[in-house]
Amino acid sequence: QAAGVYHRESRKGRYQLTYKEAKAVCKYEGGKLATHEQLEAARQIGFHVCAAGWFDRGHVGYPIVKPGANCGFGKIGVVDYGVRRNKSERWDVYCYNPNSKECGGTLTDPQRIIQSPGFPEEYQDEQICYWHIRVRLGQRIQLLFQEFDLEEDSGCLADYLEVYDSYDDVSGFAGRSVALRGKMKKNRKKKETGSSCGHIRGNAR
Repeated sequence: QAAGVYHRESRKGRYQLTYKEAKAVCKYEGGKLATHEQLEAARQIGFHVCAAGWFDRGHVGYPIVKPGANCGFGKIGVVDYGVRRNKSERWDVYCYNPNSKECGGTLTDPQRIIQSPGFPEEYQDEQICYWHIRVRLGQRIQLLFQEFDLEEDSGCLADYLEVYDSYDDVSGFAGRSVALRGKMKKNRKKKETGSSCGHIRGNAR
């Protein structure tokens, strides 16, 4: 999420929402379809999603910060497929809710603690966070999970964590359902978490 703009996909998976369903998703969460201007404002502060979604006035597109071989057609900006005549086409959706709790951001510090909104309490329903960790070329990023509380969901559609090693959502995908090792608080032993579907707090360095 950035500047009140966030991306949603259907609980059935990617590209499953008609225009009517997309508007209903945003409205249910207290928001509305994002405008082109709102998408661009979010993109300028690092919001990058390589997934086409409905936005205001029946347009479909997505925000690109850094173009890749499989995303953005070699360009940066809001990729706009234009107004879709067939509103039964199925895409994701970009919503806008300026009152929603900010979750996500761009990290450049050598070490940071990332945690879900309201931690250690449970976060609100329908939260989605995008954290961009930027380092110099050749540097390695290490993620240490101190606490990782998962909602039980065999399909990984309720709560999940996805990790990418680039802006490219295709070739850069590093995994969704992978075993992760959690580093607990001081004086506690490390333990296996199980899978990457979930509510997290951890160190990024």
